[in-house]
Amino acid sequence: MRPRTLRARLTVGLVTLLAVSCAAVGLAAVVELNGFLTRRLDEQIAQVGTRFPESLEHGGRLPGGHDDHDGDEQGDTRRMATGTFGARLLHGTVTHKGLIRSGDPAADLDVDLTARDAARLAGVPADGRPHTVALSALHDYRVAASPGRDGDVLIVGLPLEPVQAAVHRLELVAGAVFGLALVVTGVAGACWVRWSLRPLSRVAATATRVSELPLASGEVALPPRAPDTDPHGEVGQVATAFNRMLGHVEDALTKRHAVEERLRRFAADASHELRTPVASVRGHAELALLHPGPVPPEVTRALRRITAESARMGEMVDDLLLLARLDAGRPLERHPVDLTRLVLDAVTDARAAGPAHRWTLDLPEEPVTVPGDTHRLHQALANLLANARLHTPAGTEVTITLEADAARATLSVHDDGPGVPEDVRPSVFERFTRAEHRRRADAPGGGAGLGLSIVAAVAEAHGGSVELESRPGATTFTVCLPAVP
Repeated sequence: MRPRTLRARLTVGLVTLLAVSCAAVGLAAVVELNGFLTRRLDEQIAQVGTRFPESLEHGGRLPGGHDDHDGDEQGDTRRMATGTFGARLLHGTVTHKGLIRSGDPAADLDVDLTARDAARLAGVPADGRPHTVALSALHDYRVAASPGRDGDVLIVGLPLEPVQAAVHRLELVAGAVFGLALVVTGVAGACWVRWSLRPLSRVAATATRVSELPLASGEVALPPRAPDTDPHGEVGQVATAFNRMLGHVEDALTKRHAVEERLRRFAADASHELRTPVASVRGHAELALLHPGPVPPEVTRALRRITAESARMGEMVDDLLLLARLDAGRPLERHPVDLTRLVLDAVTDARAAGPAHRWTLDLPEEPVTVPGDTHRLHQALANLLANARLHTPAGTEVTITLEADAARATLSVHDDGPGVPEDVRPSVFERFTRAEHRRRADAPGGGAGLGLSIVAAVAEAHGGSVELESRPGATTFTVCLPAVP
């Protein structure tokens, strides 16, 4: 498993570097100690010389003619180190062999060697230099072979076990010390890295809080800035740059909110002011149509068009005023609303307006009640049904389904028409979005593209949501609303 956080990577990197350094130091110490002790052993072998293998023919004592020592112990082998091994080879065959175990030559001259051991001894070059030989009965030995005076080869050796024991003890001690050092360094390094990266963690925490804020619309209050740290360090530079970026974002959000508020006030004021002149134009046109005298057909047709367009403009102004009020966050009425009754009334009106369509209801046995504004919910449902009627051909089946559980009520309007164009789906709930090329040829003049945006705004104002799923032959608008507990 690879470390994923920066803190873990730095700690692992620090411990890894220390482990490599400890391994290098330990390996160098072991190699040097092994070489040093081996050289000391070679020096001891050189000091022993060939006295011991020469004495093997004479019961542990050199003959009188071989005087290399002083005093009564001239040729005596009892002063040699315990573990000293000697052998005499003649024509590659071991004729004499011995091992000093207790210092008594009479008891020490007996040693068992296998044929493989004898072959290994015969393979030692007679150059007087020490070589390492593995003897099955005696384990590893450091031996030196020298030519004798009678055409034989004299071999003397000392055990490597003390050297190996010292090296092994060093390995254990170094492993324990270095292991403890790695553990202590890992814990201390983790604490140090954690303390060093605290400013970066605060920057990450601030960024997380900013990412959880709804920045799409409305007034946004950004959280406090990341604490200032040393600007000369990398972490301090990141914190400073991040705080500067938050300042720019806050200024941009403030300006955007101010522009949105001005646009909302303008839309609300304009819609409010336009209602009176639009109603006045419509009233004058209707009054002119009621004139008892003869009126030319062209004038009558023009007055009727003025009446229809002024009515359409009045509906548009009312819709814009409603959207402006919803955007401004004005509270809606909150009363228990019988959603089942609303669906029945809205489908009855839709059947009267679109008799060529097939309208199907799927309602639960018990009434579904939600908290909200009766008029706005009816308007949203009527817009959904009108959208299904105007954008599908005659004979299309429209199914209205109402479901409810303990937490929410779900209303869906499904039709088997041609579907919503793919390029329109992302913006279908935005204002003034229209898909004229999918409108029925016999449908009346299109709306302003505000119907579905009103549905979305009403659902959001009630704490719910609206979703679209569409493909050729199956289009479903689903409205979810919180139910009455």
